[in-house]
Amino acid sequence: MNKTELVDAIAAETKLTKVDAKKALDSFISSASKALKKGDRVALVGFGAFSVAKRAARTGRNPQTGKAIKIAAKKVVKFSVGADLKKTVNK
Repeated sequence: MNKTELVDAIAAETKLTKVDAKKALDSFISSASKALKKGDRVALVGFGAFSVAKRAARTGRNPQTGKAIKIAAKKVVKFSVGADLKKTVNK
């Protein structure tokens, strides 16, 4: 499912217009992105939680040449699945 399909599904289920559904989805994405950028956790009970984790710098290997390369430290977004979603998917 891509963003357009998600907007269509939200509009159909909530009886909102597609424009309003897109605004709501964009607002959620913007708010969640800002919270994650600050280092906060975004939890949706039953669905899951988004959080930021730090990935340490490490040495990798170029698969073509076999030469060692340095991979810089960075922050990554992680998603933990909620119990209700896990149960729904495994039915």
